[in-house]
Amino acid sequence: MAGIVLAAGASTRMGTAKQLLPAAGMTLVERVLSAALGSRLDRVVLVLGHQAHEIETALGWMIREPKLTIVHNRQYKKGLSSSLVAGVGEIAHSHDHVMILLADMPFIDHHLIDLLLERYLNARLPIGAIKVGEGAGHPVVFRRDLFFELRALTGDVGARSLLKKYGDRVCLIAPGTGYDNRDIDTQQDYRNFQTDLKERKKQWPIS
Repeated sequence: MAGIVLAAGASTRMGTAKQLLPAAGMTLVERVLSAALGSRLDRVVLVLGHQAHEIETALGWMIREPKLTIVHNRQYKKGLSSSLVAGVGEIAHSHDHVMILLADMPFIDHHLIDLLLERYLNARLPIGAIKVGEGAGHPVVFRRDLFFELRALTGDVGARSLLKKYGDRVCLIAPGTGYDNRDIDTQQDYRNFQTDLKERKKQWPIS
């Protein structure tokens, strides 16, 4: 099982690289990446694009993690699908399953990743996702037989079209209490996020 952390976007709605925004002693991208590296995923691919050098520099010790591979998506301006294509291309010939994680969802932790991994493998279905309401949320997992379709995606879209196409073959996993599926896209999102951190009055675990 490989994981792909998508972190190549230019953060146009934020106005600054949101991957590098502070988040309880870390950056947003470090928070998600540390969860992935601390999970049972066998390999983690971080896809970078906009300000790739600055983000790599900020990763510190994580850059030396043996199971981490960094891929530079030079086509990132073509949209989210280009990062999916770059990431899946890196693991297509070595792994049977891939979990997609977004670098702007800072509440995802390694417990959730491991829960999804375990339940998805037990279900023996081609797609697994966290259940949000009556639909599917992130993270999302795909089996090898869908890699070709993932690599055929174009434009500024993720893999939601495949979730819709194969809706009857998706294993939806209830995340339990404490799951927060928010992402950080705008300055207001980030202000709300900071307020929530203060209200919690505790440091998140790193692993």
